[in-house]
Amino acid sequence: MSVAGLKKQFYKASQLVSEKVGGAEGTKLDDDFKEMEKKVDVTSKAVVEVLARTIEYLQPNPASRAKLTMLNTVSKIRGQVKNPGYPQSEGLLGECMIRHGKELGGESNFGDALLDAGESMKRLAEVKDSLDIEVKQNFIDPLQNLCDKDLKEIQHHLKKLEGRRLDFDYKKKRQGRIPDEELRQAMEKFEESKEVAETSMHNLLETDIEQVSQLSALVDAQLDYHRQAVQILDELADKLKRRMREGSSRPRREYKPKPREAFELGEPEQPNGGFPCATAPKVTGSSSFRSSDKPIRTPSRSMRSMAEGAALLGGSGEQGWGAASAPPAAGQVEARTLRPPPAPLDQPSCKALYDFEPENDGELGFREGDIITLTNQIDENWYEGLLHGQSGFFPLSYVEVLVPLPQ
Repeated sequence: MSVAGLKKQFYKASQLVSEKVGGAEGTKLDDDFKEMEKKVDVTSKAVVEVLARTIEYLQPNPASRAKLTMLNTVSKIRGQVKNPGYPQSEGLLGECMIRHGKELGGESNFGDALLDAGESMKRLAEVKDSLDIEVKQNFIDPLQNLCDKDLKEIQHHLKKLEGRRLDFDYKKKRQGRIPDEELRQAMEKFEESKEVAETSMHNLLETDIEQVSQLSALVDAQLDYHRQAVQILDELADKLKRRMREGSSRPRREYKPKPREAFELGEPEQPNGGFPCATAPKVTGSSSFRSSDKPIRTPSRSMRSMAEGAALLGGSGEQGWGAASAPPAAGQVEARTLRPPPAPLDQPSCKALYDFEPENDGELGFREGDIITLTNQIDENWYEGLLHGQSGFFPLSYVEVLVPLPQ
């Protein structure tokens, strides 16, 4: 920076301190300018918040909403009808209905109805995709462009105007000690910046009809979506009512129980007077506890404690439940009991309380007991974390925070 530039920065800083601390009066802008500046500030806040709420309206799921913000700019998909990049809740519901409808088969009234409803839900998802694309192209993209260009340019002009005002006021207070030509140049630059800022704000406020047009495009896209959704749901309702009539008119099949087998009483063969029964298979460590029919694990931490205790006392399942085995060697017991504790955590992390299976793109799956590194908090219900090199989002209710994120 040149010497003249350093002097100008010094003048601005000195004038700002004298106004903030010493209560010095600066050059006042006219009331019309201040009113225009206030309207621009309100417009800027409105555009920013409406943009955020519109994205939340399109995709309430926080994980999918975070992915939506990482998509390419809307201009890259303008004119293209394709999936916006995240799953719709209607589509997920439709896939679930179709899957279970096929499992129930064509002989089930409920199964056929699930297939009809599933196809309709998938059509609703496609219509919702079209709504998202239309809203992003005709509403979100223009408002984002307004924030990135017009409003940012106005803020630049206002900041430049404030700097030149401070420079002019500093030199005006020292009139006589500063050359008149330098004071005249400072006043001209201040007036020039004021005119530029005023013109840019006037142009923005006078062309707000463009924002009205963009809002109209949003409403048109919503109307088109709801018309198509009503048509799809009307067709589905007619199909379900028709199936109800057909099912009611169809004769019911009577249940005929199978005849019971005759049971002859004979001499008891058991020493306790009971009746003979099939011999129970002998339970050994190599048969029962190696079976592939494992019980479903419930999200209980007490089961893990019991399993760890059994491992310390009896080793594997064969030794703990099967035939008697030799006691472990002294060195083995010492190695188990004197195992060092895990290293302390030195970064934001949490511990999984239950298994979490991801259902949407962007979500992070994990198992009970996993230690997840926390990288960000999306909102009060969702975290973003890192596990085994994979990053994604997960609900707070499934984990216990060990080291919280810094505030």
